[in-house]
Amino acid sequence: MPLPRIEIDRSSPVPMYFQISRQLEDAVDRGDLVPGERLPNEVELAESLTVSRPTMRQALEHLVEKGMLTRKRGVGTQVSNTQVRRRVALTSLYEDLAQAGRQPATRVLRLDPDCIDRHAARALGTPPDAGLVHCERVRLADGRPLAILRNWLPPRFNDITRADLETKGLYQLLSQRNGRPAVAKQRITAVPASAAEAKLLDVKPHAPLISMQRTAFDTAGHAVEFADNLYRADLYAIEVTVFNR
Repeated sequence: MPLPRIEIDRSSPVPMYFQISRQLEDAVDRGDLVPGERLPNEVELAESLTVSRPTMRQALEHLVEKGMLTRKRGVGTQVSNTQVRRRVALTSLYEDLAQAGRQPATRVLRLDPDCIDRHAARALGTPPDAGLVHCERVRLADGRPLAILRNWLPPRFNDITRADLETKGLYQLLSQRNGRPAVAKQRITAVPASAAEAKLLDVKPHAPLISMQRTAFDTAGHAVEFADNLYRADLYAIEVTVFNR
């Protein structure tokens, strides 16, 4: 497959390396560059775009750092097929993986239909001693552990079973019970993996993880989920589009 056309505006204040990396990234999103595809070598790319080799190297390294490309001695530069790139939207990871052509799987670690958790109760707006539905899962993508998902739900969802969680996304299960999330507030931070978390995610202890806490509400404004999730930073990315006011 030929390399997609890349146009560089040499009068732009945007660095040339960033223009190149951005257009390569767009080509991956469009499917013009597919996972596993090998790119021409650095020298060939630099010559074809009439840029210096350091500029080309910086463009490629920028995408390597983002997990979109991999570079190996003797193999060259290839489009990565490992990182899950998720745009900020109110969707479930299970749905995102399926839509991206990945194979989602779930390992249920815990399902407690009568869990007492004051922090989760406060987020959901329920009495502190109310029994909540608590589930903890490991989500896998193509057989590789990607995330630890910890969710607390109001008592009305206590008919959800382990079999449900193993075969369906949580938001699908909530929708089937008239609890589809419509809006959410969330907080994203970075945390080091504990020994237990590292073992579940197959990473080294203290490896960086993406932490996302989310409280989701239905169309009536009722809280339907509090989540405290962890994602492997080497396999997962969150994308945000920003606008100039």
